[in-house]
Amino acid sequence: MLSRQKLFWLSRVYDLPGSDARFLRAVRDNCAYHIRHCPEYRLICEAEGFSPGCLNTMDDLEKIPVLPTLFFKRRHVFSMPEWRTPMKVTSSGTSGSFSRVSFDWGCIFAEIPMVLRLGFRHELVSPKPAHYVVLGYKPGKQDKMGVARTMFGLTHFAPPLSRTYALRWRNGAYVPDLDGSVKQLGRLARSPFPVRIVAFPSYLWFGLSRMEELGMSVRLPKASKILLAGGWKQHYAQEVDKNTLYALAKRVLGVGEENIHEFFGAVEHPIFFNTCKRHHFHIPAYSRVIIRDVHTLKPLPMGEVGLVNLITPLVKATPVTSVITDDLGCLTPGEVCGCGLKSPCLTILGRAGLNDITTCAAGAAELLGKGEAF
Repeated sequence: MLSRQKLFWLSRVYDLPGSDARFLRAVRDNCAYHIRHCPEYRLICEAEGFSPGCLNTMDDLEKIPVLPTLFFKRRHVFSMPEWRTPMKVTSSGTSGSFSRVSFDWGCIFAEIPMVLRLGFRHELVSPKPAHYVVLGYKPGKQDKMGVARTMFGLTHFAPPLSRTYALRWRNGAYVPDLDGSVKQLGRLARSPFPVRIVAFPSYLWFGLSRMEELGMSVRLPKASKILLAGGWKQHYAQEVDKNTLYALAKRVLGVGEENIHEFFGAVEHPIFFNTCKRHHFHIPAYSRVIIRDVHTLKPLPMGEVGLVNLITPLVKATPVTSVITDDLGCLTPGEVCGCGLKSPCLTILGRAGLNDITTCAAGAAELLGKGEAF
């Protein structure tokens, strides 16, 4: 599927108009592949009267059957046999169930140049080694969570001198060691090399709050960065706004907001969204986003709030071409941001209950056998 490689080898990472033709061609090929190789996806497309041939313009992307992330939590569907998929990743499963998404070799080889180009664009790539403190999961054979994979991947933008993890696998479960990570930050403040903190926003808040309670503050070495991946999830009740979190990082660690980067993505949409210098998520050329009405799922105009529909032709092993999350968000023109990027900005505003989302997958569930509601 050369159309996919041609899209993900694009060097102009935020040039949406310049990538439209390649994106449309790759999506058309991707949908056709899933219809041929995934019986469940084929039934859904037939029920919706969809065929790849109807994708003639970018406006036609809204016609692709939209599957909620909950679909992949309740049904594990694939377009490739297991022996052809070198990587299998799951969502965090905080709701008690989790998605399983497989990645093919072509996906992996397309994803690497995407991540590198976006990493260079946002000045994350550095030849200077760094110490990493990861306020998240230590990856291992027992762990296939996408967020652990993402956090481990973020420790490769600068050569790692050391990695310290706040969540470690012991005796069949993850054991937190936030205090140990806090003490390590104190020791690394004396290092001549920069420190990179990779963290859930909630864990960063708890760790820095703990340091402030203990009267601890350090000044991390020059060029140190904070990389935030994942959301607040089960800690949503303690969520604070970005400005409050950034101000705490400045007080306790001496890291200014210009060195704080946030990332957005999903196991079902493994595209590397990185905030710009004004902390907005601009849509990269490898993805498209449609905001849909919560009740009708009709596309909404720029500026209106609805459910976030994410589209990419990256994955062939699992039919995640067009997925709808339980995130509420809106799109705004990129020019309004003021950072210089013209690609539209995606703002995530909160979450909706997935049980209230009705899509073509509801009817497809009956076609697939059990009549299970999504």
